[in-house]
Amino acid sequence: MLILLPPSEGKTPAGSGSAVDWPSLSFPELNSCRAKVLEALGTVSAHEDALALLGVGASLKEDVRRNTRLHAEPAAPAHRIYSGVLYDALGYKTLTAGQRRKANESVVVVSALWGAIRFGDSVPAYRLSMGTSLPDVGRLAPFWKPQLSGALAAAVEGHLLVDCRSSTYAAAWAPPAAQTVSVNVFTDVNGVRKVVSHFAKHTRGELARHLLVRRGKAPATPSELLKAAREKWDAELVDGSARKPHALNIVLPG
Repeated sequence: MLILLPPSEGKTPAGSGSAVDWPSLSFPELNSCRAKVLEALGTVSAHEDALALLGVGASLKEDVRRNTRLHAEPAAPAHRIYSGVLYDALGYKTLTAGQRRKANESVVVVSALWGAIRFGDSVPAYRLSMGTSLPDVGRLAPFWKPQLSGALAAAVEGHLLVDCRSSTYAAAWAPPAAQTVSVNVFTDVNGVRKVVSHFAKHTRGELARHLLVRRGKAPATPSELLKAAREKWDAELVDGSARKPHALNIVLPG
């Protein structure tokens, strides 16, 4: 089983430490593309209109400044850098040593800057969304899509993929449909289902945690994933097709 996560938009900078060690990153075949995106990001972030170009507000000015010095910024494991609703719900810090090892092996984060990394990979905090367009790179989702298809092919072979990404990050890579289950979250209010956003992030983080801490073998099929999800939630499975992944629908009370 592999759990696909989006990054958090907000990051927690590493207080100290060495800069990113490029050869140690997972999926090293992506390094040339990573370097291209990082260079373009640094150029845009140094521009007088950087905030507008990156689509962020004035409160993130220091985050954008940090983008200009990412080669030298201290790096820390991704599970420490990424923060926010989903990652708080996953609660890496409270996992046991064995569960942390499982998380480091099982979680893949699809990133606008790094393409894809694992939880144990050390990276600096940065500010960049997959919906951004950079000079000499273009829109990031189409830029990364062919690169990720090649780099992740071997890593995902034989695994059930639990896709907890948002639509913005899902656009950057379409994994093999037959072995992928996308996770959707709804509320049920008087028999009417509504898509939720904030609670979707939280619930996806809770699902990732549940899959990491539960006893027994990890789910290997969509039906086994449904069974695991039903240990905590009202859930249903919608079968996919040759091109469309399966869907796990978690329904929260309204």
